[in-house]
Amino acid sequence: MADYSERSRISYNKKAEGYDSSREGQFTRRVHQLLLPMLNLQTGQSILDVACGTGSLLAVMNAHTQVKGHGIDISERMIEKAAAMNPGMEFHVSGCEAIPFPNVSMDIITVCAAYHHFSNVEAFAAEAARVLKPNGFIYIVDMYLPAIIRVLVNPFVPKLFRDGDIRFYSPREIISLFARYGFVEVSIKTIGTLQFVVLRKE
Repeated sequence: MADYSERSRISYNKKAEGYDSSREGQFTRRVHQLLLPMLNLQTGQSILDVACGTGSLLAVMNAHTQVKGHGIDISERMIEKAAAMNPGMEFHVSGCEAIPFPNVSMDIITVCAAYHHFSNVEAFAAEAARVLKPNGFIYIVDMYLPAIIRVLVNPFVPKLFRDGDIRFYSPREIISLFARYGFVEVSIKTIGTLQFVVLRKE
């Protein structure tokens, strides 16, 4: 699985410079616009954006409600952009399998259009449970594919997409995995080709 992570790192390092103005960057901003009203942001909350890219989601959050922002991304150049865009926030180059933040330190974790890149979703679920405070929330936004299409496409995803994509998950697969780490379902919402899975750590 390390090969997929390296593919992602190389790809997004190349994309970093013009990412926010690219078609993919515009899509990402649209995801952020849809997600923001779902977040119950409170002033001073600690937010971790996993696979944060250029930090644009944290910037949007902070413009709405002043938060303590943190981000990780596998791409060094994306992290450089994120830190420049969000002075005063904390960013690290890191995958999702070993999050470089303390136990029970975050109120909210967000993952936008990146879960299908994660090489070890089980390790990520365990790490999310570790860093989230009790009653903290995780918001996972990713591509929605109907079951039959997902079954047909998933075996070919690494070959179809060259950015380190691995496979697409149904909301129920995500919920079932996170339930093993003490999370409960809050809501599932589908908007077009996007699925929004909200979970709470008990």
